[in-house]
Amino acid sequence: MDGFYGRFLKINLTDNQFDVVTLTEEILLKYLGGKGLASYLLYSINPPGVDPLSPDNCLIFATGPITNSRIWGSSRYGVFTKSPQTGFFSESYAGGKVPEAVDSTGFDAIVIAGKSQRPTVVVIQPDGVKFNDASDIWGMDTYQTEDTVNQKYGGVGGGTTKSGAVVIGPAGENLVRFAVIENDYWRSAGRTGVGTVMGSKNLKAIVFKGDQKRSLFHKEHVRQFSKAVAKESKNNPIVQAYRTMGTPMMVKTINQAGAFPTKYWSESFFDRWENIGSEALHNQCRVQPRACSKCFIACGRMTTVLSGRHAGLKIEGPEYETIFAFGGLCMIDRIEEIAYLNDICDRLGMDTISAGNLCGFAIEAAKQKKIDLRIDYGDVDGIAALLEQIAARQGIGDILARGIGYAAKAWNLEDIAVHVKGLEPPGYDPRVLKGSGLAFAVADRGACHLRATFHNPELKGMIDPEIIQGKAELLVDFEDRLLLMDTFILCRFYRDMYPWERLGQIIQMTTGLKQNKAQLQKKASEISTLIRCFNIREGLKPEDDSLPKRFHEDILKTGHVITETELEVMLKEYYHHRDWDERGRPEKRPDIPDSEPISQNLL
Repeated sequence: MDGFYGRFLKINLTDNQFDVVTLTEEILLKYLGGKGLASYLLYSINPPGVDPLSPDNCLIFATGPITNSRIWGSSRYGVFTKSPQTGFFSESYAGGKVPEAVDSTGFDAIVIAGKSQRPTVVVIQPDGVKFNDASDIWGMDTYQTEDTVNQKYGGVGGGTTKSGAVVIGPAGENLVRFAVIENDYWRSAGRTGVGTVMGSKNLKAIVFKGDQKRSLFHKEHVRQFSKAVAKESKNNPIVQAYRTMGTPMMVKTINQAGAFPTKYWSESFFDRWENIGSEALHNQCRVQPRACSKCFIACGRMTTVLSGRHAGLKIEGPEYETIFAFGGLCMIDRIEEIAYLNDICDRLGMDTISAGNLCGFAIEAAKQKKIDLRIDYGDVDGIAALLEQIAARQGIGDILARGIGYAAKAWNLEDIAVHVKGLEPPGYDPRVLKGSGLAFAVADRGACHLRATFHNPELKGMIDPEIIQGKAELLVDFEDRLLLMDTFILCRFYRDMYPWERLGQIIQMTTGLKQNKAQLQKKASEISTLIRCFNIREGLKPEDDSLPKRFHEDILKTGHVITETELEVMLKEYYHHRDWDERGRPEKRPDIPDSEPISQNLL
């Protein structure tokens, strides 16, 4: 079938074995690759109730039917597992140039199980897998690791061969629950602890090398389509804004909306935001736009600090979410210092959203004298030291490394801890953007803005942030369309350029499958229900679809709050539109193709 390789690779690290498994056309038609296929494999293969750090917990890399094609925004891969941070479904995505190397190995997915006896680098090629000792690089930071494994095992080798590596840092090795997988230095599969699972398997790095290419149903249509999208988007103001200012421009937008989480979620406006926004970044640093492969937006900021104690520091970023986490929650008011903390997290291999949230939480714990730690808001060096302690699992850092739920319970601060299902929220206050509150509450991986990007319609006036009735219906529409984008594995910044009709065109020209909006929505809904069933199997309860207590009780200075009643009304409507019962359980078990041959052949 066009658009697919029709096979996945399974690797058992325990005995250094691998096998190639054929994927039936029935499975490919139903799940369409990417998130859909990976969710099916995770549901089918993972033992129910498995410990996320057990060798039996699978780590799945997947690309989509458009990866390595000329479709704009297609240079991305996804990683899927059971999260050590939440205990539920885990998904994370990264861009850059490496995703095309991942795809060039010629597999729709790569499933990794088991645990190596010693640190390992795995090299994956179209004809198989090689296992290499990594004891000499265990302990290296992510930049050093990527340089070393690319030099030792990579190399293009001429022709159409592509090569690239994904790696973990010390945080992943030490099983910090929010460790990331990194590639291209600064691109991270960042949330839910996928790097932790990689570390639990003693897997330091994976090098992908190959020359394979997916067949396309209508290659010329893909060429014409991509040409048309680029032409019409050339003067698109949103495209130009991201290319010119990147995601840091959101600092101004969210502060003006009064939704910028500040001082560990106690306020929603940072009065020194001008010091950490896009203008400050471009004034204080040398900044150049940087794009992933197959991208004309170039939202990335290749930043060099020009003066001060961090002069010469080079980093891609910081992005909005990192600025919010350290600039808002920790109240650091210099963009160069945020870039410095960003660099520490990247080198250690830690998610900046969770890290910034936890540092803000630790500051509150210290101020309430729950812990013996000299630290305060705006204390850059204190926060930097705490990040190092977290990655090394030392002292108070060891408690924070176990996640917000563990730390809150250990310090008797559960009433102020901000998280959903164990995952800390991104930089949009749900007391102001109430639809984002619903999106956080129901997201499969915990508090997440990217599965629906529902702050976008609320900020742009598509729907009033204060409206409660009817909001769930629009959220489901956004979730379903973006779920399909994750199944194709498309960049979120192309969401406005790829409405339902265009997603239908993309799937037809790449695979030959003709689908209207209703048919695409049905596929998305079935995948969503499958993931819901996975989470219920892993212990999800109705009360897990909730927001932190303080969002219902702490009224902002602006008077904004999201009440329990408001959330309950939205949840009820959401479950109705998902065809789930009043407790959020699917009315019908998902129709899953027979998976016994796949599950039996894995281990």
